[in-house]
Amino acid sequence: MNLKNKVAIVTGAASGIGFATAETLAAAGAAVAVGDIARENGEKAELNLRARGFDARFFYLDVTCGNSIESFKQAVLAWHSQVDIVVNVAGWGKIQPFVENTPEFWRQVVDLNLMGPIAVTRAFLDGMMERNYGKVVVVASDAGRVGSLGETVYAAAKGGAIAFTKSLAREMARYSINVNSICPGPTDTPLLAAVPEKFREAFIRATPMRRLGQPQDIADAILFLASGRSDFVTGQVLSVSGGLVIPG
Repeated sequence: MNLKNKVAIVTGAASGIGFATAETLAAAGAAVAVGDIARENGEKAELNLRARGFDARFFYLDVTCGNSIESFKQAVLAWHSQVDIVVNVAGWGKIQPFVENTPEFWRQVVDLNLMGPIAVTRAFLDGMMERNYGKVVVVASDAGRVGSLGETVYAAAKGGAIAFTKSLAREMARYSINVNSICPGPTDTPLLAAVPEKFREAFIRATPMRRLGQPQDIADAILFLASGRSDFVTGQVLSVSGGLVIPG
């Protein structure tokens, strides 16, 4: 899958699924804007990619802040004049009973996992519509499809991200812009590393393929949706979960 002459942005790209995605798209030939709130890790990610000859640059991005998104957009477009691929990876959650959540926690989870992808996608749509070309990938979660114990508001936000994907796909089809969603299952990332070991073991036991997902598993699926191989695929939700969720 060749992404030569394409420009991609990846949010949450300093580590985990985001970095694996940035690396995979860059290896396929895309120029990749590494967007993340973690400045030090983002700069390391840029150095890592550029050391291998990839066209990549880190830009600070807080997906919960409108001013930050606008600054990110302007900086990326000053670097390359157009953006062809938008991959929304940035997100966050933690396992906690719903009745122990605070309203501040609700807002943080919804802002990161739902409003962030909405706002970042909107920032780059006009250019895509003008060129009648674009690929938008929203990384949601199987929690948004079937629910998840201890992640109720997270599941609600990811479910909203899935609905956003489907609805936007209908609106953007006339502009030849593909909008799709990836739903990872439990994946071996720094975020999951913070989860107690007993939960990690339970995730593995519940997964038919008997392992955690790896960031590269998700990145490979994103590459397909970001490439020309998926030109007739839009509004779809793909679980990459080792069979943990098998929709009917």
